[in-house]
Amino acid sequence: MNGEFITWGILGTYAGAVSITAIITQFLKKLPGIRNLDTQLLSYIVALVILEASTIFANGFSWEVAALCLVNAIVVALASNGTYDILGNKNPAEKEE
Repeated sequence: MNGEFITWGILGTYAGAVSITAIITQFLKKLPGIRNLDTQLLSYIVALVILEASTIFANGFSWEVAALCLVNAIVVALASNGTYDILGNKNPAEKEE
């Protein structure tokens, strides 16, 4: 890892992309001008930027991979949103009244 915290290679993995998408989305969603944007759409945009950038910086650009990132970003965004929902919610056994 050479003392690096996050690398383009890590961002190019499923787990890395999901984790960083969740973190960046939670950071951005309260900012003025962005808070009116749907969180799912914001996480898709974040995931797409992360996947496209990690692909370009790690492997170079190709239209085939760029197009595939459009689909992969949906999977990453949904996983990111699901992870936040699970971690952000109270114990399912506890019922709110």
